[in-house]
Amino acid sequence: MAAVAAAIRPMRLAALTRSRCSIFQTAYNPTSARTGAKYLRARLRGPSMVNYYTPEANIAQIMRQWPELEMRNIAEEERLQDVEDKKKRGKGAPKKAKEKGDSRRASRRR
Repeated sequence: MAAVAAAIRPMRLAALTRSRCSIFQTAYNPTSARTGAKYLRARLRGPSMVNYYTPEANIAQIMRQWPELEMRNIAEEERLQDVEDKKKRGKGAPKKAKEKGDSRRASRRR
């Protein structure tokens, strides 16, 4: 049996492999180069991962959707109050410049 396998020429084996790939619609890769085909053929993981986690409840969205519920977002009100308090103490964000010449960067010397 070993003598029969040795009698088959490599060129004929390559032709057999090429025709097998065309019949079964697989990639012909005679040099065994890495192609990543295994990962490209695999099922996508994204949709099942998205379905695994429950959708997050967003209070702001619920308030916009049903205004008749008259809900209050306490965390947002607290944040706005903190920003207002900081502004009163002079710790708030700086005012944005209306023009390029008004900015602090333009007035600095290089």
